[in-house]
Amino acid sequence: MEVRGDVLLVIIGAALVTLIPRVVPLMVLSRMRIPDWVMRWLNYIPIAVMAALVGEQLMTAEGGLFQNKIELLAALPTFAMAILTRSLLGTVAVGIVSVMVLRLLL
Repeated sequence: MEVRGDVLLVIIGAALVTLIPRVVPLMVLSRMRIPDWVMRWLNYIPIAVMAALVGEQLMTAEGGLFQNKIELLAALPTFAMAILTRSLLGTVAVGIVSVMVLRLLL
């Protein structure tokens, strides 16, 4: 199999563009002492991202606001799992299984 030079350069460039924004902050921040208040603030980022993704999915649809009935019903056990266990993996698993079961039944 022959690899053309321009394709190889694109692959190397894509690897660098992906690697640099991840490695450089890690190298810089690993040598710094981050204040406790910043660390507490950073702990909320995964929760905020998940809430934004879920909220957008639940509240928007082609038919209008709150038209995703299956997703709204699946959100109930998912939110309960999130509140009770505070496990991101468990919450995602319950959400996926809830949607699968509801789509099968409805």
